[in-house]
Amino acid sequence: MVLEEKNSPRIDADVAGGCGVSVRFQLVFDEPRRNDKVIDCEGIEIRMDRFTERYLDTETQVDYTEELGFLVGESFTSSDCAIE
Repeated sequence: MVLEEKNSPRIDADVAGGCGVSVRFQLVFDEPRRNDKVIDCEGIEIRMDRFTERYLDTETQVDYTEELGFLVGESFTSSDCAIE
């Protein structure tokens, strides 16, 4: 894999929904951000912001397949609505 000099791997959470929330994780290659948390995984630095970190488990698996590309953790959906 060839990376541009300024880019590094980061995990981003794609959150959608209103009352119910759907979260999907993806691995992107982007410029580092000032408040990123950096995780060293066998010499590879993976970054994430605090928002994404909230949704990840303590241990998250990153995998790669030819068909789907990078797969990060498990996506989830919540249909809980707050009723006041």
